Amino acid sequence: MPISVKIILFTIMLFSLSAAASAAETFTLTVKVSGLRNSKGALVFTLYNKAGSIPDEHFKHFYKQKSVQVNDNSAVIIFKNLPKGAYAVNILHDENKNGKIDKGFIFPVEGIGFSNYKDIGLSNRPNFKNASFPLDKDKEITVKVIYF
Repeated sequence: MPISVKIILFTIMLFSLSAAASAAETFTLTVKVSGLRNSKGALVFTLYNKAGSIPDEHFKHFYKQKSVQVNDNSAVIIFKNLPKGAYAVNILHDENKNGKIDKGFIFPVEGIGFSNYKDIGLSNRPNFKNASFPLDKDKEITVKVIYF
């Protein structure tokens, strides 16, 4: 086989691999929250995709983060184009819109929630292992926001 044909075949193979990689399957995650104690401020949706990233009190280890205004004591956010993997969601009801988790003596004074958690306490602290879920198709989840 002449060298020019080999070069052409090699180039075609590289373009095919590149196209397959760019067409990697991605998914959409819809996160819903309702039953908030009021419609003040914003809801901060933080998405994690690595073990050990939760707890993340100062939002330093997240994968993606979005904020929306609270309407009628509820909110919805959609994360698009997420690759297949394990994810966990943290929600902050940032009533004063300062972008941080305000704490009292021990617990937050604003609402917080994590995927797969119905309650949070000293003996039930959130972590990635327990909060995570597989994303291998488009998914909709509901997260409960807890107030202390």
